[in-house]
Amino acid sequence: MTQFKTLDDMPQEIGGKRVLVRVDLNVPMADGVVTDRTRIERVVPTISELSRRGGKVILLAHFGRPKGKVVEEMSLSPVAQALEEELDHRVDFASDCIGEAAKKEIDEMTSGDVLLLENTRFHPGEEKNDPDLAKAMAANGDMYVNDAFSAAHRAHASTEGLAWLLPAYAGRSMQAELEALEKGLGAPAKPVVAIVGGAKVSTKIDLLQNLVKKVDALVIGGGMANTFLAAKGVEVGKSLCEHDLADTANAIMSEAASAGCAIVLPVDGVVAREFKAGADSETVDIENVPADAMILDAGPATVEKINGWIDHAATLVWNGPLGAFEIEPFDAATVAAARFAAEQTVAGKLVSVAGGGDTVAALNHAGVADKFTYVSTAGGAFLEWMEGKELPGVAALSA
Repeated sequence: MTQFKTLDDMPQEIGGKRVLVRVDLNVPMADGVVTDRTRIERVVPTISELSRRGGKVILLAHFGRPKGKVVEEMSLSPVAQALEEELDHRVDFASDCIGEAAKKEIDEMTSGDVLLLENTRFHPGEEKNDPDLAKAMAANGDMYVNDAFSAAHRAHASTEGLAWLLPAYAGRSMQAELEALEKGLGAPAKPVVAIVGGAKVSTKIDLLQNLVKKVDALVIGGGMANTFLAAKGVEVGKSLCEHDLADTANAIMSEAASAGCAIVLPVDGVVAREFKAGADSETVDIENVPADAMILDAGPATVEKINGWIDHAATLVWNGPLGAFEIEPFDAATVAAARFAAEQTVAGKLVSVAGGGDTVAALNHAGVADKFTYVSTAGGAFLEWMEGKELPGVAALSA
């Protein structure tokens, strides 16, 4: 794993220093109000610590996809109020992230102040990692802290370019994420089991190819499992299935066999003729899926098999649900396996690391997100880390 510098490596005396902090404030909004403050809550410890240590805390963030233009609805201004409430500390706002508007506000700051700069993506150079934009940002700071792991897979001016221009450190949220991921796949306690679910194999080929080389067992669930079952000659009826990826699925199973990784596929499934809440459903052996039915969840025998692997594991990495968890009763397998993993974690028998949008929603649905060792809200960055890719925003923090 890349060795990276944290706030512990920063000089203790930062009184009056301008600290540029890249945070993720790309939060859901409705009618100008933040509807989910999870990402704001995650950056509070870093901002508070730097403020307490006397730094002038200057926040850089993006919001939405304005494509390099100023879009009023994508201003970070309304987020400043929610941030102020979570921090319990005044947060000022500048109408640009560079230039006179930013400089004027920064010049008026005193030790411990917090300032939020306007959306970095209002500048076309942000997503192009334009060195001139990075230099203009760096002119406003003495040191740089990245606390936005969720944006670390993108080589943008504020996530990567800027980090090479100033002394750079990982914030507390970034540090926690990287340390959890190291426990998950970097240097995990063995045996390691990975659960990968979701709809399509095509979106997770790199992920599966990386995991079979690193884990002792790979549980494949959701619509993805149907593609693997079909590749083995199992009739999956009208289930979601990428039949054209049979060769890819067989190649992954062959790689797994060579690497000594067990592939765990459903042995039974919950099937229905229509995809809606409360639809008539039945549990069948996976070899007996009716031609006019869809597999919408793993069955109880499969859950028992998965839980057996979790029971055997020291480390669990989870991305994606085991079935159509958004609709009852097709949430049963995901909920049962998640709750068992949570029990093992709470009992101190398992390190459990989970991430990806659907995964977070599924664990919240099961009521166990707070019982896993670590749940990443990073989405794309979490997936790229699982795929074994170097994340530019992390590499730029290397010690």
